[in-house]
Amino acid sequence: MKKRGAILALSVFGLVTQAAAQRPPEPTKPVVEQADEPPVISVDVTRVNMLFTVTDKKGRFVTDLVKNDFEVVETKHPQSIIEFNAESDLPLRLGVLIDTSNSIRDRFRFEQEAASEFIRSVVHRNVDKAMVISFDTSAELRADLIDDTDKLEASIRDLRPGGGTALYDAIFFACRDKLQQDQPRHKFRRAIVIVSDGDDNQSHYSRDQALEMAQKADVVLYAISTNISRVETDGDKVLKYFTAETGGRAFFPFKVEDLSQSFENIANELRHQYNLSYRPQPLLTDGLFHQIDLRVKGRRDLVVHARRGYYAPKM
Repeated sequence: MKKRGAILALSVFGLVTQAAAQRPPEPTKPVVEQADEPPVISVDVTRVNMLFTVTDKKGRFVTDLVKNDFEVVETKHPQSIIEFNAESDLPLRLGVLIDTSNSIRDRFRFEQEAASEFIRSVVHRNVDKAMVISFDTSAELRADLIDDTDKLEASIRDLRPGGGTALYDAIFFACRDKLQQDQPRHKFRRAIVIVSDGDDNQSHYSRDQALEMAQKADVVLYAISTNISRVETDGDKVLKYFTAETGGRAFFPFKVEDLSQSFENIANELRHQYNLSYRPQPLLTDGLFHQIDLRVKGRRDLVVHARRGYYAPKM
């Protein structure tokens, strides 16, 4: 009986988060709250999903690869790919996280204009959904996951700068409470675009807690730095860390007028993605982080941009 119970346990849906909301936020001001009890999010615990892009050494997208071109290794164990697709047409679940702290006040109008244009270019009605979250002293949901680009743009235009910076809370909230809701997760692309200088001084959650939640929700993080000093800051390093660990990229425009080009680069990347999935062998439900090495066979001239691992559920 114990053996049968263990087998059944591996086939059911599992718990993937360790933190959750105390209560649903007030409709008039949905903000991030400290969490006490975990929400129950059901996922297929036997499938690992990988959303990624491939470029050459000059950064040009490579879009003609097939399943047999790739190999996946998890903690020294080769894995068998069970599903592979070019993913430009998968429904997108997108979070746009905009820093509204005092530190970006002089560049804020350019952020709003560039973010609005980005929304118009990537969100397709009846297919994709996007949300807008602002963060200063706290993170606030300005527009929920919808496909109405007019409403999304209006929520961006209504933003006003002021306060501190709660970047980590904004990422945690977006991933935990919103982006991981649509299941099965391998049927959607999940991404967050952060517009910020990366300097957090108000969050309740830590940098690594925010990253862990993004990894558990299969979210790719992109970032556009608002630091135009041409000197790398600690905030820039944070943005690089988030994006490298989740398979995204960070952009550092030197002029505020170049923000729109950075958004365009991200939009272009979202249209050139691959997706694969595999069932880990051996299957471990230990709640730990498992490293993944995804590469193109025999092609050292190509670079794979993918997350570096995943958290197994604990059962």
